[in-house]
Amino acid sequence: MIKYYQRGVLWHDGAPVDAPESADKCSGRNGTMAYQILNAHREQTDDGIFHIKFDALVSHDITYVGIIQTARASGLKEFPIPSAMTNCHNSLCAVGGTINEDDHVFGLSAAKKYGGIYVPANQSVIHSYAREELAACGNMILGSDSHTRYGALGTMGVGEGGPELVKQLLKNTWDITPPEVVLCYVTGKPRKGIGPHDVAIDLVRETFAGGKVKNKVLEFAGPGLEYLPYDFRSGIDVMTTETTCLSSIWATDDEIRKYYEIHKRPECYRELAPEEGAYYDAIVTIELDKIESMIALPFHPSNAYTIHEFLENADEILAGVEEEAARKFPKARLDLRSKVSDKGVLANQGVIAGCSGGIFDNIVEAADILAGGSTGNGYFSLSVYPTSVPTSLALTRAGKTEALLEAGAVIKPSFCGPCFGAGDVPANNGLSLRHTTRNFPNREGSKPGEGQISAVALMDSRSIAATAKNGGYITAATDIDYETEHIPYTFDNTAYRNRCYYGFGKADPEAELILGPNITDWPKMYELSDNLLVELAAVIRDPVTTTDELIPSGETSSYRSNPLRLSEFALSRRVPEYVGRSKAVAADEAARRAGGKPEKLAKVLGAVGDADELIKNTQFGSCVFANKPGDGSAREQAASCQKVLGGFANICYEYATKRYRSNCINWGILPFTLDEGTEFPYEDGDFVFVPGIRAAISSGEEKIPAKVITKDGKVNDIDLWVKGLTEDEKEIILEGCLMNYYAAQNK
Repeated sequence: MIKYYQRGVLWHDGAPVDAPESADKCSGRNGTMAYQILNAHREQTDDGIFHIKFDALVSHDITYVGIIQTARASGLKEFPIPSAMTNCHNSLCAVGGTINEDDHVFGLSAAKKYGGIYVPANQSVIHSYAREELAACGNMILGSDSHTRYGALGTMGVGEGGPELVKQLLKNTWDITPPEVVLCYVTGKPRKGIGPHDVAIDLVRETFAGGKVKNKVLEFAGPGLEYLPYDFRSGIDVMTTETTCLSSIWATDDEIRKYYEIHKRPECYRELAPEEGAYYDAIVTIELDKIESMIALPFHPSNAYTIHEFLENADEILAGVEEEAARKFPKARLDLRSKVSDKGVLANQGVIAGCSGGIFDNIVEAADILAGGSTGNGYFSLSVYPTSVPTSLALTRAGKTEALLEAGAVIKPSFCGPCFGAGDVPANNGLSLRHTTRNFPNREGSKPGEGQISAVALMDSRSIAATAKNGGYITAATDIDYETEHIPYTFDNTAYRNRCYYGFGKADPEAELILGPNITDWPKMYELSDNLLVELAAVIRDPVTTTDELIPSGETSSYRSNPLRLSEFALSRRVPEYVGRSKAVAADEAARRAGGKPEKLAKVLGAVGDADELIKNTQFGSCVFANKPGDGSAREQAASCQKVLGGFANICYEYATKRYRSNCINWGILPFTLDEGTEFPYEDGDFVFVPGIRAAISSGEEKIPAKVITKDGKVNDIDLWVKGLTEDEKEIILEGCLMNYYAAQNK
C-alpha cells in the first residue's frame, strides 16, 4: 500500500516525525540527500536560483543529432564532460531508407571530433549504459530522455530536452528554483511474485493525480530498502518520471556498494543518507508487504488497478477505456470488452523490455515462472529484450535465455522500441501487456488516424510471465506456484570494450563530421519583435496533453535529424489540421518580413490599432492552446516542431512538466499561462494580440495584458502570464531561441 501525505516531516533517528510549525524548511532541506548533492553541484549565487553543472551527459539516436547540430551552431569545440551517445531508439533501421544508420554514422563521427562516448546499436539502452558505466554516488547526470533516473545508485538523474544538454556542452548551467523534497519512506518486504513495476505503478497511481509531486525530488529511505536488490530499486526508480517529479535519490547501503564492485567501479560508491533533522515537504509511505500485483490500463500509467480488482470489474473498466479511445480517435474503434470471458481477460501479447523491464532480475524471475511451461501456439506471444549485452551474457550463462526460448518466448536485442511504438506492434484491437515505461496512446505503434488501433497495459514481468504460462489470460504472479532464487549478477563489459568508442578527452578537431542527406541545419529564426500576434492553430481541451500527442513517437523517430520533415508530423494524431494552419500563418509572416501587407494581418491588426504602423513591428505566428501540455517524454521536438512551423507561443493553465516548458523557452516560444478559473472559450482561427511583449519580457513583467480578436471581429481583453523567467531565459526568448542567444554572445 502506498499513501501520500501533504505534511512536513523531519528525519529523526532513522525515521520520519511530524515537523513542528516552527521548522526551518530552507535550512532543513539542506540535510536531505537531494540538497547535499544539489549544493555540491551548484554555482554559488545570491539570486535564489540553483545553477547546476552535471558530471555526465547521455543522449540517444533520436536526440543527439539535434543536440550536436545546435551545439555546433553555437560554438562547440569539444565535450567538456563525459557524454555518451547510445543508439537504442532507431536501432531497427527499418523506416526512412538509410536515415537511421546515417544518424549513427554521424554520432560516431561527432564522438571522434568532439571527444564523446559512442555506444553502437543493440549494445545497450541509454539508461542501462548510464547505470553500468557512468553512475556514481553523489553525482548528477543530465539526459535527453525523460526516464533519466539513476537515484537508486546514488546518482541524481534529470531528463530534459536537448537544448539543456547543449547548455552543459557549452559550459553553462541548468537553472531551477530550489525544489521541494518528498520523503518516500519504505517499510516491509515484498511478497513472492511482486516486482518493481507493481510498486512503481502503485506509486504513480497515488501521486500523479493533482500533481502531488510535480517538479519535486523524491527521496527514498527506510528499513524496507534492505529487502530490495539493486535491480528492484532501479525498476521502481526509473518509473518516478511518471509521477512528474523532477528527480529522485535513494539512500545507499551495502547492496549498492556491491553493485559498484560487481561493475568494477568500487571507487564510485559512497554512503548517502538523510542527515538528522532533514526537512521534507511531504511524505509518501510505501509498505512493501501490502503491495499487490498491479496493472496500468490505457492510456496512462496512473490508470491503475490491482490485477484482482481489474479482473473482478473488467467489463466495466474496459468500457471506460473504449469510451476514452472513441473520444480521442473517432476514426478507429477499440474493442477490448470482447476479450472478457468466463475464463478471464485474454491478452494478445507480452513484452518485457527497456530500462524498466529488461533488467537481469526481472528476466530471471520471468524465466523461472515459465520454466517447464509454454507460451502456447495461439494468438498470445512473448518477446523479451534484455537491456544490454552484458545483461544478455549473464542471462545466457545462467541458463535463463535457454529456459525462455524453450517456453516459446522470443529473445531480442537491446532496443527501446517497445517503449515508444517502434517494435512489436500488435494486431488491430490487440491488447499488449508490457513491462515498459509508458502506455500512452500509440505507444504500441498503431495508427488510429488510419483506422488501426490497439492498446498497451503495463504489468510487471512476473505477472506477464504468469499470464504467458496461463495461455494469455491475465494472471497475477502472486496467484501461481513457482520456484525462484536470487542469482548473483556478474557484469562482463568485454563487449563494450570491444565495440564502443571511448573518446572522452580525445577530441580531434580535424575529424570530419559525416552528415547524411537527411541531416539538416535548423532554419533561420528571428528575434522577438516589439509586439506579437498569434493565431490559434490548435485548441485542445483534454485535461492533459502528452508530448506524444504534440509530436508522435514511433514512425516519426527516423526524421528527427531533419527539422522540416519532422515538423510535418506535429499534432498529426490529435489535430491533423495544425500543420496546414501553421504553414499558412508562417507564409503570411514571411510576406510581412519581406515588406508585404497580408490581408489577414491588416484586418486583425486594424481591429486593435493602426494596421499600417503595427504591421511593421508585430511578429505573426501560430499558437497552441491546451489545458496542461507536455506530460511525458523529454524530447525537445514537441516544441521545436512548433517553432519550425512558425509557432511563437503556447497558452495553457499550467505546463505538465518543467522540461516541456524549458523546451518551449529554449526554442523561443512564449510560455504563456492563464490564471486558474480564467475562461478561454476561443477556438482555432481566433487571434491573440500581445502589445509591448518585447519590453515586458525584457523588464521582467509577469502579468501581460493582451487582446483576443475572434473570427467574427470581436475584441476581448485577457491577462496572460509569463512567470519565473531567469535572466538567461529572458535573453533566450528575446533573441528568438537558444542558438540565437549563443550566436549573439559569440559576436
